[in-house]
Amino acid sequence: MHNPTADAQRPTPGGPVSSANAQGAHERLANDRIRELLRVYGLRTSLIRLKVIEALHVADKDGRSIGVRGVHAQLEQLDIPLSFLSVREVLKRLCTEGVIALGSDKCYSLNPPARAALERR
Repeated sequence: MHNPTADAQRPTPGGPVSSANAQGAHERLANDRIRELLRVYGLRTSLIRLKVIEALHVADKDGRSIGVRGVHAQLEQLDIPLSFLSVREVLKRLCTEGVIALGSDKCYSLNPPARAALERR
C-alpha cells in the first residue's frame, strides 16, 4: 500500500542530506590538504594542528591574521576543548617549522608556500 507520509519524509536531491554530504566532502578535502601540508613539513597530524591551521586558513582567506586568543576563541566556538596553553604551543611549533609566521603585531598567518598548498585545486 502506498504511504504518502513516507514519501514526504524521503530526502530530495539537493535537499539537506545532499548539502550535508557536500559539506562533509569539502571538509575531508580541506583536511586532506592540511594533512599533506603537515607531512611536507615533517609534522604528524593531530586534531589540534588540523584545527589551528584551518582557523589560520579561514582568517587568511578573510585577509587577516589572528593571535593566540583569536585562534583559541575559534576553537572554543567549535566546541573543541583545548587549553590556551596548548593552542599557544601548537602555534609556536608551527612557526618554528616554517608553516606559519608570527608578525610584529603578535598575530600569526600562513607562510606563502603553506597558503599555496592549501589553495591548490
